[in-house]
Amino acid sequence: MSELHKFLFDGLPVRGMLVRLTDAWTDILARRAGNTATGAYPAPVREMLGEMAAAAVLMQSNIKFNGALVLQVFGDGPVKLAVAEVQSDLALRATATVNGEVPDGARLSQMLNVGGGGRCAITLDPQDRLPGQQPYQGVVPLHGDRHEKLERLSDVLQHYMLQSEQLDTVLVLAADDKVAAGLLIQRMPIKGEGNLAGALTHSENEDQIGRNEDYNRIAHLASSLTREELLTLDADTILRRLFWEEKLLRFEPRQGADGPRFACTCSRERVGRMLQSLGTAEAESILAEQGHIEVGCEYCGQQYRFDAVDAAGLFTAAPVVQTPDSPASPTLH
Repeated sequence: MSELHKFLFDGLPVRGMLVRLTDAWTDILARRAGNTATGAYPAPVREMLGEMAAAAVLMQSNIKFNGALVLQVFGDGPVKLAVAEVQSDLALRATATVNGEVPDGARLSQMLNVGGGGRCAITLDPQDRLPGQQPYQGVVPLHGDRHEKLERLSDVLQHYMLQSEQLDTVLVLAADDKVAAGLLIQRMPIKGEGNLAGALTHSENEDQIGRNEDYNRIAHLASSLTREELLTLDADTILRRLFWEEKLLRFEPRQGADGPRFACTCSRERVGRMLQSLGTAEAESILAEQGHIEVGCEYCGQQYRFDAVDAAGLFTAAPVVQTPDSPASPTLH
């Protein structure tokens, strides 16, 4: 079962989170693999997208925000776009658009940043957006301060959070075909109960970057976590091995209906409304040519098939105009 663990280091200005996506991640992969038009993701894309899903859960859980956090990477390589979206209740979905051959072992720059134009965008889209209100979006390039290409998604996101929040952050991410997992350790802008009323100002917080010895020690321990350990060990074992000398204050894990879980807004009913909006003539034309209508969700890969009887049933009721309330646009096949 997918799970999220949040914890504090008692008396220290450091917080942490650990996420393990199991069923939520395999559900995403199964839908994509079952799509006859696309097939499964290449292994490097699968690993990158799993890391994105884990990172997006960690970042959503690290802020108090009622809405969707959307993590995107895009560029000029064979992977044109990859997206992970997490709602405030930890419902998540992820997708990638692959338009070229992705070689085995391809790194981030080979997939997205061949010509140096790759970008990472993080969007916060409020659930109850006011009229005229635009989502907040921050964008950073897929290279470091010296314009070197970054090869790990964790490095890109650490760079983003250092720029956007002026807070030291360590991210350890890993994914395979069964688990997508991540560990986040972050320096907090205040230390101890006595300082809660006097939070550091923006400039003071920036001045603390890299200087807190407690954070630096814990960050060093977190960075020692290997990919194999993150993918194979349970949360209790990981935290005990890494921080056995520290006093952790742990919160109740979020799992099951309250934890990270796959959810896409597509459904057979929504696809049916979309077909109704096309009109009877268009539907009959597709049926005459192919014998059925097949619609694939571009976000999760789920395919919906309608035969002549199904289509006839759609048009016996009054047509319904589809509303564009999802970023996933169905594709007719």
